[in-house]
Parts: sequence; structure tokens; C-alpha cells
Amino acid sequence: MTPAGATSSAPPSRSWKKFGSELARPDGWRTVHEGVEVKLTRHPETGETVILCRSADRRSKERAMHDKFSRRIEEALERLAARIARSKKRLDPAPVNRQIGRILQQNQRAAARFAIALEPDGCPAGYRLRVGHNASFDDWATLSEGAYLLRSNITDWSDQQLWKAYIQLTQAEAAFRIQKDQLNVRPIWHQREDRVQAHILVCFLAFVLWKSLEMWQQRAGLGNSPRTILEELARIQSHDVVLPTATHGHIRLRCVNASRCRPGRTPRPTRHHPAQTHALRRTRGANARCHRLSPTPRQKM
Repeated sequence: MTPAGATSSAPPSRSWKKFGSELARPDGWRTVHEGVEVKLTRHPETGETVILCRSADRRSKERAMHDKFSRRIEEALERLAARIARSKKRLDPAPVNRQIGRILQQNQRAAARFAIALEPDGCPAGYRLRVGHNASFDDWATLSEGAYLLRSNITDWSDQQLWKAYIQLTQAEAAFRIQKDQLNVRPIWHQREDRVQAHILVCFLAFVLWKSLEMWQQRAGLGNSPRTILEELARIQSHDVVLPTATHGHIRLRCVNASRCRPGRTPRPTRHHPAQTHALRRTRGANARCHRLSPTPRQKM
């Protein structure tokens, strides 16, 4: 693996079972960031360095997802069981089994929690729906929720260095999303190599400016969202007011106004606009000339 080769695993699967004992052991965990703990181990088959990570935020998120999908399955199974109980004639179990399969497929994140079977019964339908819970799923979910796995072939780095290298990868991936979402750099299909390189350079420079603005914000204590500053700057409007005079030709004044509306919307007139207009009409002499941006045709003559 190169220094940037750390990869994360998919959500806990069968391969995760190999590290279940390491996840359960309380020793060896070290905090590398607020709410993030890591632990180094070895892959039993490849010998790679494995970094086990646990995130408190990720744990709460995955737990909420499991609960949400479990509620969906329970509600759908309750409706299905009620339909079977109300039936006045014998029901073919094949369509019911297919419906159960669709319910579990639509809620795969919690499907393994349920053990569902059609048991023979003396009711008109001929069977009833039995729903149970797999205790092994709950035990494994309690252990693995919020956990993810990183792999590396580097053996002389600490757990904190390996985790930071992975975070840098996520930041690089975020840069591509910023190009599309925040900077609105649309994809362009070039036919020549020099144009491709020039396009990459423009995207890179735009991202450098974006990150520089973000770092400046952090140092100034203004947060870390350059989009906020760009939206504030977009509210600043500049207008040139041209005033015809009898003796000095046309006087051009520049007015800068900070609009209170969001970018892309028409600003509403403020209470100060009439007063500003009245003040501009009364502007004369040197006070007006100091704001003049360009000479008029009459003055050139």
C-alpha cells in the first residue's frame, strides 16, 4: 500500500466476524480524535495491518437506521398477519412468502433480525404468521455498530498516522464533490491532452482558493464554510448613478448597497432609498466630482 492506500470496509459483513473477538476485547483501544477510537491488529489470512475504528457518531447513526428498518418490517408484518387472520378461505403460501421476501429486501439493513415462518393452523387460511427475533443479530449489532475497518500493508506507522492518512483520502474525495456542488464546475469532454491538463489546473486552482478561504475563516474564528462568505459577498450590489447637470455635463456616482435578500432574489427597497436618492440629487460641486468615475464627452472637449 502507498501512504494514501488505506481503504475502509463495507458495512459489517461475514468478513467482519474474523475480528469479532478483537472488537469485543476492551484493551488496545486508543482515542485518536474526539469520539473516535482505533486499534491495530493483523489480518489472519493476508497479514495486512488492520485498523479497527469505532465512532460514536457513526454508532448512533447506524443504530437509528437499524431501528427505523426494524419498525418498517414489524409494521408490514403486522398488516400481513392481520390479512391472513381475516381471510375466509385457504390462502396459497407461495404469494405470501414472496411478499415476505419483498418486505425483507426493502429493509435489508434489519432483515437478519427477524425469523419469519408460516406455521400450520386450524384457521380458514390454513396457517398463521410467526415472527421471532434473532438474538445473535442484536448481539452483533451492539458490538459492530459504529465500527469500520481500514487495511494497510504499512507496518511501521502508528494507528494514529494510519487513521489520519485515511482521513486525508476522504478530504481528497470531498474535493471532487466540492468541484461539482460548491464551485459548480461542470464536466467538459476534451479531445486534446493539453486541454485536459488545463482543465485540471483550473479545477485545482479553484479548489486551492476554496481551501485557502476555509483556512482563513478558521484562523479568524468565522467557521469553516466558504459558501457562507460567498453568499454574503453576493448580497453586495454596486450601481452607477448618472446625474445630468447644466454646467458639468454628466456626473457619475457609484453606490454600493448590501442587500438583505438571498442571492438570486430581487431585493426589496429599504426605507433609506428615498433619502439616498434625495441626497444624490442635491450633490454639487467638489463633493460630487470626487466620486466621478470617468469624464463626460462635454468635459473631453
